[in-house]
Amino acid sequence: MDRLTPEQRSNLMAKVRQRGTDLELRVSRALRLRGVRFRCNVRTLAGSPDLVFTKSRLVVFIDGDFWHGYRFRRWEHKLAPYWRQKIEANRLRDRSNFGKLRRRGWRVLRVWGHEIKRDLDAVIRKITGRLLNS
Repeated sequence: MDRLTPEQRSNLMAKVRQRGTDLELRVSRALRLRGVRFRCNVRTLAGSPDLVFTKSRLVVFIDGDFWHGYRFRRWEHKLAPYWRQKIEANRLRDRSNFGKLRRRGWRVLRVWGHEIKRDLDAVIRKITGRLLNS
């Protein structure tokens, strides 16, 4: 059971950033320093991808490990039903959005938060490598 009232939970969730997160800023700054051009949070595309490389038809989602359920099956049993359902819904929406984008001819790359924290340069190489292979 959730320990917060619905109003408290709503207020808390409203404070969770959807754009301009620390992870997004770290990646976008590193790409800009390398002269890579892109658009951010394009709302006309399914899922509003964090980074969009129009010429290469590549979209990048920068996903937090908790919110998007990195290795979710390993730790979902530790969560209250509310959070389990919330994260499962996020995962379903992600799969749906990735499919929609692929059907429209976009290549989809997902970058996890722990990857950025562990080795930002490797993430940048991963993204630029995909751009070069377009």
